Amino acid sequence: MGGVSVHGQASLLSVSLVIPAFNEETVIKRCLLAAIYQTVAAEQIIVVDNGSTDGTSAVVGRMQQEHPHSGIVLLRQDAEQGITPTRDFGFSAAVGEVLGRIDADSRVEPDWVEQVQQAFMDPDIAAVTGPVIYYDMPLHRLGLKADDAARKLVMKLASGRYPFLFGSNMAVRRSAWEHIRFQTCRDESDEMHEDIDLSLHLSDNGLRIAYLPTMVAGVSARRLEDSPGCYRYYVDRFERTYRAHHVNGWALKVPAIIFRSIYLPLKLLRTMRVARAGDCSPGQGMGDGIDATAIRLSD
Repeated sequence: MGGVSVHGQASLLSVSLVIPAFNEETVIKRCLLAAIYQTVAAEQIIVVDNGSTDGTSAVVGRMQQEHPHSGIVLLRQDAEQGITPTRDFGFSAAVGEVLGRIDADSRVEPDWVEQVQQAFMDPDIAAVTGPVIYYDMPLHRLGLKADDAARKLVMKLASGRYPFLFGSNMAVRRSAWEHIRFQTCRDESDEMHEDIDLSLHLSDNGLRIAYLPTMVAGVSARRLEDSPGCYRYYVDRFERTYRAHHVNGWALKVPAIIFRSIYLPLKLLRTMRVARAGDCSPGQGMGDGIDATAIRLSD
């Protein structure tokens, strides 16, 4: 499945980074800056605007003008609403041998592309995922260690059957995607986790999913601002996804248990941080005025 050099050794594969976006004008610039300033450049940085009604496309357009050699591509997918058709649209347009997928509020670490390329030097790996840092929460380093530990535990428990991908920080080998692309669920009712659905189809086809602790992305904890009911609906997507695939097992329940258990304590921390940021002077709030090239979230 991997690329081969003239000397018979695995070569580094090109990476296209796909970012589905819907009304993300407030976060997409920082996402793109992090994707641009990499130790190894991505072949493409594809933003797929899924019918945004705000200035998302305008922000991406300005970034294209300011960084003409960055490989930023802006596409629109207005035929269907939802992350699954939007992701698929971006994957279909990508030219890279590896298809990265992050969210519009993700901020990949400066060596993210490099780490992904190194992972796919193993020809047996079909997809890879990594830990995240919640950049708008306190205690970044502690949070990363906790997230890494939790994901390692879940991957270990599920490794015998269904290891999973995390949509905010994942990459899939193009050949693996092409193998399963017409098997993945469309989820018109928007009830499942599209990343879990993708990982289930990969596993059902005997395609290996790996966990890479050094493949780090920053994400927002803004979901904690949801009401308890909305948050519960989000967490219950795990169960609905597994039910749709007719799979079960106690190990598969662990992610949902973790998400439920952290909601109240992390929501309190999030509320305190937002309140503290509100007391800052202009330009000194959460991340304001910080250039993406000057910060490594995991430091």
